[in-house]
Amino acid sequence: MKTRLLLLTAIILVALVSFTTSSTLKVTSDSFKNNGMIPSKYSCEGGEMSPPLHITNIPSTAKSLALIVHDPDAPMKGGFTHWVMWNLSTDGMIAENFKDGEQGLNGMKQTGYKGMCPPTGIHHYYFKAYALDTKLEITKNTDKAALEKAMSGHILAEGELVGLYKKENK
Repeated sequence: MKTRLLLLTAIILVALVSFTTSSTLKVTSDSFKNNGMIPSKYSCEGGEMSPPLHITNIPSTAKSLALIVHDPDAPMKGGFTHWVMWNLSTDGMIAENFKDGEQGLNGMKQTGYKGMCPPTGIHHYYFKAYALDTKLEITKNTDKAALEKAMSGHILAEGELVGLYKKENK
């Protein structure tokens, strides 16, 4: 009886570990800290280049990374998406002014990065990274919603970096 109880306990523990949610990626930047101000050179007031990002704690089984940069504070339903990328290298390095990788449509329906440009006040920008168990086969016309749908069931880990921005000149 004691052996059966131990065996049952072991089976339950294995099942619980198997069904745990994804682990956490660490997303950082050399240009701003989590919940810190994003320099204007990454905005509509600067060069509108993308900031450098570093993604760590990537599971060894990851086949690719994806990234979504989103502003939920934007004055439109659902916020505004600044960047959508997928099939990124699992080395976790995204250089400043990154132009490589597979990039989809931002909130302006344009491919690539769109710099911060809040109409009023301070906005929050979520740089959300995903480690995936596959490479995605999706088109360049993919937006945030379509990327999230394509990633469903393939996310091994995720993490985010939040940056803040307020226009300096009005």
